[in-house]
Amino acid sequence: MEKFGRSQPITRIEDVRFLTGHGRYVDDIAPAHAFHAFVFRSPVAHATITELDLSDAREAEGVHMVFSADDMEAAGLTLGMDGTTVKNIDGSTGASPLRAELARDRVRFVGEPVAVVVADTLAQARDAAELIVFEYDELPVSLSLDFNGPTIHPEAPDNRAFDWGMGDADATDAAFAKAARTVSMDVGDNRVIVNAMEGRGVWAEWDGTRLHLCVNGQGVWGTKSKLAAKFDLAADNVRVTNPDVGGGFGMKAMEHPENVCIAFAAMQLDHPVRWMSDRSEGMLSDNAGRDLVHTAEMAFDADNRITAYRVHTICNLGAYNSQFAQPIQTQLFSRVLTSVYDIPATWLHVEGVYTNTTQVDAYRGAGRPEAIYLMERLMDQAARELGVDPWELRRKNFIRADQFPYDTLVGETYDVGDFHRVLAAAEAQADRPGFAARRAASEARGRLRGLGLCYYIESILGDPSESARVEFAEDGMVDLFVGTQSNGQGHETVYTMFLHDQTGIPPEKIRVVQGDSDRIKQGGGTGGSRSVTVQNTATLAAVDTIVAAFTPFVAELAGVDAENVSFDHETFRAEGSNVVLTMLDVAEKAREAGRDDLLQHEARTKLDARSFPNGAHVAEVEVDPATGVVTLCKYTVVDDFGNLINPMLVEGQVHGGVVQGVGQALTEHVIYDEEGQLLTASFMDYAMPRADLMPMIGFTTEPVPSTANIMGMKGCGEAGTVGSMAATANAVHDALWARGVAKADMPFTPLRVWEMLQDAQGIAAE
Repeated sequence: MEKFGRSQPITRIEDVRFLTGHGRYVDDIAPAHAFHAFVFRSPVAHATITELDLSDAREAEGVHMVFSADDMEAAGLTLGMDGTTVKNIDGSTGASPLRAELARDRVRFVGEPVAVVVADTLAQARDAAELIVFEYDELPVSLSLDFNGPTIHPEAPDNRAFDWGMGDADATDAAFAKAARTVSMDVGDNRVIVNAMEGRGVWAEWDGTRLHLCVNGQGVWGTKSKLAAKFDLAADNVRVTNPDVGGGFGMKAMEHPENVCIAFAAMQLDHPVRWMSDRSEGMLSDNAGRDLVHTAEMAFDADNRITAYRVHTICNLGAYNSQFAQPIQTQLFSRVLTSVYDIPATWLHVEGVYTNTTQVDAYRGAGRPEAIYLMERLMDQAARELGVDPWELRRKNFIRADQFPYDTLVGETYDVGDFHRVLAAAEAQADRPGFAARRAASEARGRLRGLGLCYYIESILGDPSESARVEFAEDGMVDLFVGTQSNGQGHETVYTMFLHDQTGIPPEKIRVVQGDSDRIKQGGGTGGSRSVTVQNTATLAAVDTIVAAFTPFVAELAGVDAENVSFDHETFRAEGSNVVLTMLDVAEKAREAGRDDLLQHEARTKLDARSFPNGAHVAEVEVDPATGVVTLCKYTVVDDFGNLINPMLVEGQVHGGVVQGVGQALTEHVIYDEEGQLLTASFMDYAMPRADLMPMIGFTTEPVPSTANIMGMKGCGEAGTVGSMAATANAVHDALWARGVAKADMPFTPLRVWEMLQDAQGIAAE
């Protein structure tokens, strides 16, 4: 195999396993004799439960257990799921209504879990659920974002979850008062369903002392600690494992009620129990993404430099606080509030509201795509109203390269950047000079053509600490234990080849071990684009630990002083002797000498600062005004990810992220009727992006190595989504602007685009 070095495109080694059906997904590896669970869910959006009779279901064929919230509490469990809260502007804490694992007394969204049936087969469990007597008195449904809907939680008057602010409101108001020009814009950010290829699933087993929960999550340690607390177990008596995971996107990073319910069933029955969501069930109950509305305002001086930025956001949390919901559109949104622009004053005001819909939580980017989408839509609108070129308006307000490190108004420090260079490369790659001719050709065919730019920046999130352990196994293999969890990103390839590059250990001799709380004592899991940066930093430290431990042993073998031993990332050499040993050679000799202390090495590191990937996305679209169909003709990305480990995997991450953002912009949209029933609960009704929606995506990099880690890397996992929403939306609006469409919000489905054009035509005719 060609030696792996920085920025070499190595194909994914795990794909052979996946493509030949040898993946080990949660539903594949559940014990064959496990009982099957089915979750009985609320058919209505808001109601008081007047009767829940499980007796007939308990008598059904094959049924071993049917339980509700009352049964769990009778067994000694305290119900309630974690939901992080934020501080209100007045210093009080955001609302924290109880979210029980199974509904108690009242249901608050269609799909809320009410009871669980456990039977020999899934079919028997489904049939038994039909026998549950569920009576209820319906209550008024609130889908309103104006705080005037019927009350959902007594703890949240007016359905207000929180009222949060960041920045300097007085300074911002003062800047607006003396501005030469101001621009404002109302912007919607539509709700989407995550729809990972693999739905959520879990199985559990109990041996009378220890609980083992296998779940397709994005990390094991948070789940372990929560289960230990929930069931009053010692931490050593809980094991959590993550097998192969078919997509996470944030939705699988937090706890879900089924984890506790399935564990409870396994412990009560002393028998393994399994549960797997089907697609419509997932659409009804998985955490949704986005769903917020903004009013954004920008103040400019006479030279078109931004003097202040003010945002008021209302975000829909759904019926409950999900685990990270309150911080996402507040704290995480604020990380990149002012984006790549040198802005003297800012104020962000965010209000959270409860509605009778599925809870909303992290979705690829978690707050940063929403912030960048808003900023970049407003920058385009400002350019139109100021009568200037949108690219030049951005250039005029960029943070200059000589201003780094740059302290933002919201407490972030951008370490490095060269936004002008990246944008210049994007302009060339997208052939902006040729756009006028392409637009003219489209117009000759009766089509509208638009060009959209988004310049984004992302703040890498998650735990900055991580561990790596390297063990030289008796079978001649080397086990690399990592604290992250692959959900399809190609971690096995990255981690294997990085260790190979640093040590010379053949890739086929390296096993990456992840997702097992028994074998790995701690880790930060995967989320926030943290994995490769923090994990490889820890691996690099582990390699240094190995070299430091092996060097005196090699010196002893060679009969030389330790300072005469060197390691060149492939072999140890002892000056003054003919000793040349690979790491595997040294490990084998250590084993022969009984030096077991040399066969395991571990290091834990913590990054002092975050990295800030950034880049330019340029979308080019053509609109058929007769049908409203939007065709994405050309898509160009120029990113600054710092130094790349594997460009092929980076490009794959960008492609996937772009498609998710384009999907939200053009096709995806969650719709509830006035009774809170989800109308888009299948792929017949919810339009996922398809291959024929996308052109080939041009991808190049203009790296400015980060100073936040020793390798100069910047995370890339979410960047594609952060940039693609606004680029696509701006392109569509650019196409529609010529026909008088002044306001255009996602999703740009054919009907919505056609209606925008018809409305504009009607206004023009008046």
